[in-house]
Amino acid sequence: MLLEKFQMIDRITEVDLDAKKMSAFSIVPDDSPVFEGHFPGHPLVPGVLMIEIMAQCSGILIMHTIDFQRIPLLAGVEKGKMRDFIGPKAELEIQAEIEHEGSGFAVTRAQIRSGNKRIANAQLTFTMQPFPEGLQEEMIRQVSEMKK
Repeated sequence: MLLEKFQMIDRITEVDLDAKKMSAFSIVPDDSPVFEGHFPGHPLVPGVLMIEIMAQCSGILIMHTIDFQRIPLLAGVEKGKMRDFIGPKAELEIQAEIEHEGSGFAVTRAQIRSGNKRIANAQLTFTMQPFPEGLQEEMIRQVSEMKK
């Protein structure tokens, strides 16, 4: 995980296209510029970045289901809950499931767990947009690296 570069997913552990579910794994870095201000001497991953972790897992799942033909962009967060907080070195299990797709939108339900504890969960809405030139190939490359 590179918090300062918004690269939140280290590894994709499972993609089940029939069930429209995905699981991923990430480790919070020991040190990051993000922690310098959040909070000095007491580092915590900001809640907005926890939403981003779930959004990235969801977005990768959506791209798999549509064969990387469009890019899903986060358009809404509903029922978002931060149930606990995470700091450096936390090992995260991220899961996403598509609840609805169509009409240029997709809705997922996602969660983050660490150990046996649920850390955060949300219902996320995405708008589907054409890829900007050159980004489609880069996204396919990055996602394929996460599967290794």
